Amino acid sequence: MAFGKASVRGAQVKGRRVLVRVDFNVPLREEGGEQVVADDTRIRAALPTIELLRERGAALILAAHLGRPQGKRVPELSMAPVAKRLGELLGTEVKLAPGVIEGDVDLRCGALGPGDVLLLENLRFEPGETENDPKLAENLGQLADLYVNDAFGAAHRAHASTAGVADHLPAYAGLLLEREVSELSAVVESPQRPLVVVLGGAKVSDKVGVIDRFLEVADRILIGGAMCFSFFRAQGIGTGDSLVEEKGVELAKEALERAESSDCDLELPVDLLLGREFSADTERRESDGVEVPDGWMGLDVGPRTAESYARAIGEAGTVLWNGPMGAFELEPFAAGTRRVAEAVAAASATTVVGGGDSVAALNQFGLEDQVDWVSTGGGASLELLEGKELPGVEALLDAEEEEDGDG
Repeated sequence: MAFGKASVRGAQVKGRRVLVRVDFNVPLREEGGEQVVADDTRIRAALPTIELLRERGAALILAAHLGRPQGKRVPELSMAPVAKRLGELLGTEVKLAPGVIEGDVDLRCGALGPGDVLLLENLRFEPGETENDPKLAENLGQLADLYVNDAFGAAHRAHASTAGVADHLPAYAGLLLEREVSELSAVVESPQRPLVVVLGGAKVSDKVGVIDRFLEVADRILIGGAMCFSFFRAQGIGTGDSLVEEKGVELAKEALERAESSDCDLELPVDLLLGREFSADTERRESDGVEVPDGWMGLDVGPRTAESYARAIGEAGTVLWNGPMGAFELEPFAAGTRRVAEAVAAASATTVVGGGDSVAALNQFGLEDQVDWVSTGGGASLELLEGKELPGVEALLDAEEEEDGDG
C-alpha cells in the first residue's frame, strides 16, 4: 500500500539542522566498570535514515529515551553508552548534549555542520516529555529546521518528541517508520492468501484487539503461549498450576464466540509439554491432551501442535507471528517456539515477525535473517495491526504537503 505521509526521502535537508526522533531504548549492561549497550539492534535499525541525512548534507540532532526515569535525571540511564556505540557504527564522533533543551544545548545545535551528529540526553529526564508539554515541544522545535520521526517503537505515544514537536517544524517519516507502517499495514490490507496469524505470549488482554481484527481478515489464527490457558479455562478445561490471566478468561470466551460466526479458524493447542515448576531442571512430561492436572503447569505446546502449526505456516501466503509458544528461554520448553520459528524462516510466504519475545526467539535460534520483516515496535505494532491511529504517524505531514526535491 502507498505510505500516505511525507517521507524523509523527499525532504530538503542540505545545510539544515534536522531533529530526528529515534528509538534507542536499548538494554545496557556493565562491562569493565562502565555501562555499555547490550543489544544494538534498535540503533542499527536507525542507521539508514541517519546515513541518508548525513549524505545529503544535514546536521543531525538525535533525540531518544532510555528506560523510565520519570522526569528525573538518573545517571545510569544516560544516553552516553548509546552515543559511544552509535559513533562506532557510524565511524564518526557522536557528541552527547548535556541535557535535552537546558544549558547551552541550543548553541551546540547551532554550531553543527553538515554531517555532524549530536545526541540529546535522555528525553524522559524532562517531565514534560511523556505529558506532551507544549513548551517542551516548542523548545525542541527551536533546535532544528525540520523534524523526522524514525522511532516507530514510540509512535503510539503522544509525547512532546513524537507528536507535539510536529506542530512547530515540517515533519517527515524516517525510512524505518515508513517501512514499519507499510509492512504491517499490508498484512491487514493486502495479504497474500491464506493469511496465517500466530499469536503467543502470556496475556489475552495484550492481544485481544489483534485477535478481533484478524478474525475479520485472517484465514487462520494459531494460539500458543500461556494465553492459551485463558481460552482453556473459558472452555471449562482444567489448567492446573498453569499461568492464567484471570481477566483474560472472559476476553477469551468472547473471542471464541466471535470466532464461531467468523470465516477465520481460531485454533488452540491439542497437546502440551508440562512441568512441575517454572525451571529448566524441573520434572516434565508430555500431555497428549490439554487438560493440566493439579501440581503441573503447561510450559510449551506439544509436538503435535507444533507440527500442525508449522504445516499451516508452510501453506500460508502471508504469516504474521507475534509471541512465543512457550517458555522458550528454558531449553527443555523451547521446542514449540523453535518449530514455529523454523517454519516461519522456511516459509515461501511473506513473513512478518513482531514483539520482543518473538524477535528474541529468532535471534536465539539464529533465524533473524530469514524473515522478510522483523518489526522493532512492540505496542506500536499491535496498535497499528488493531487499526488504531498512531499519534507519532498522524502528526507528520501528509505526502502531498511535502516540499519538492530531495535536497
